[in-house]
Amino acid sequence: MDPDSRDWAHRAAAAKGVPTPLNAIQWIRFTVRLLMIVLALFIFVPAHYAYRIFAYGSPFPMWFLGLTARIVGAKVETRGVPLRRDVFFIANHVSWIDILSLAGASGTAFVAKQELAQVPVIGWLCRLNRTVFVKRENRLGVAEQINALREALMDNWSVTIFPEGTTTDGHSLLPFKSSMISVLEPPPPGVMVQPVVLDYGEVAEWIGWIDNEGGVNNFKRVLARKGTFTLVLNYLEPFSPEEYHGRKAISAKAREMIEEQLEASLGHPVRPFKFNVEPIRYSAPEMIE
Repeated sequence: MDPDSRDWAHRAAAAKGVPTPLNAIQWIRFTVRLLMIVLALFIFVPAHYAYRIFAYGSPFPMWFLGLTARIVGAKVETRGVPLRRDVFFIANHVSWIDILSLAGASGTAFVAKQELAQVPVIGWLCRLNRTVFVKRENRLGVAEQINALREALMDNWSVTIFPEGTTTDGHSLLPFKSSMISVLEPPPPGVMVQPVVLDYGEVAEWIGWIDNEGGVNNFKRVLARKGTFTLVLNYLEPFSPEEYHGRKAISAKAREMIEEQLEASLGHPVRPFKFNVEPIRYSAPEMIE
């Protein structure tokens, strides 16, 4: 079995919850990248807090998260123009790297799944950028989460949500959960919605944090990966939520735009996600052999 085949075999095993073994070279890559992130922390975090003494709206979290995306191997390309304020980004979701790259591109705050808060380093970085963590199974806490989201939108001027409710393999697009779009009922004055498509290209399936893989294992596996990869952020045409009647209509419009661009980027139709996701009540269709 060649090295690439072994790598994909490990990736398939990781999706089933099997820890990924690293060889000596991979441990070196993992350690070097982790040390680079730590070094950047020692530079950017004090600068952030020093800046906050004199002014609000420090740019250092944005710069640091963008640099961290580069350290872990993502060569981020931006297509389209992200709005800088009064904007509600709606994006597809593949990896925790989504947060690093989108924050580095626009300085946005996020709504992300609670599991991400447990990932070493990444969870802390997300908090630094005022991420609102949500528990997918906590239906009773939706109102509280919406309030936190509304405060983040008012405070940071831009917020990103991942309405699929989980990460996929980059070739699929799950049904959008519109509950967090309730913050746009009614929409705050002047706020626009801008859909975003994250395209990892040929590495999407390998990078994707899917099925039963733990966050720590995915973090370790990605940092140990050889070389770099291109991540394209496609910022689509913004639209006013006032033109649509309610969160479901806004969600449907955003999903339509994202699916169209994702299919154009992939060169084929999006495919059904092949893993069950119980917290969002998604059942994978039975595949015909």
